[in-house]
Amino acid sequence: MKSADLRSSLVLYAVTDRAWIGSGFPCKSLSEAVSHAIEGGATCIQLREKNLDEETFLSEAIEIGKLCASKKIPLIINDSVNVARESGADGVHIGQSDISLAEARRVLGPDKIIGVSCQTEAQAVQAERDGADYLGVGAVFPTSSKSDADSVSLEMLKSICGAVAIPVVAIGGISRTNAPQLAGSGIAGISVISAIFAQADIVSSARELLHIAQTITA
Repeated sequence: MKSADLRSSLVLYAVTDRAWIGSGFPCKSLSEAVSHAIEGGATCIQLREKNLDEETFLSEAIEIGKLCASKKIPLIINDSVNVARESGADGVHIGQSDISLAEARRVLGPDKIIGVSCQTEAQAVQAERDGADYLGVGAVFPTSSKSDADSVSLEMLKSICGAVAIPVVAIGGISRTNAPQLAGSGIAGISVISAIFAQADIVSSARELLHIAQTITA
């Protein structure tokens, strides 16, 4: 999963958001929404739950994990190393203020994927040096999903991509209309939330985004 296989798995990185479930959209469960995203072409799923207790989060991670495994799609857990370990997920994504990368690696072992959020070249270089497998860099566009997200310019995104050898995924406010602006930046993929999960037709939205992502990362 690391190296070339990991890079290809990051092209369309879909981050879940249960806020859209049962809000008039067709999917009645998060699992159903994830299934549709994968059907449309999502190459990686990140399970992001900021408001669930750990027991419920773990139960959900196990359920989604089975779905992703059946489709050979990696499942990354946002923030919670414990849930990632107990659920058997493929890895975890951590921010600058979360558990240290060294501790996450100690808990998960050498074979799990660890991604790190970065906003500067110095953070990116340090994360790579510490053993990160990929970086999430952003927010590259304004986003309502993370109100505290710092903005990252296209110039800084390019600088980070040029400073590290590990794959970089652009995050934050990415949609089918603005994603083409990221062409030539050096990214391995795009990370999206509402551009997939807030859409009435998740399958078609994911399919269109995959085509765009493949074009701009070619």
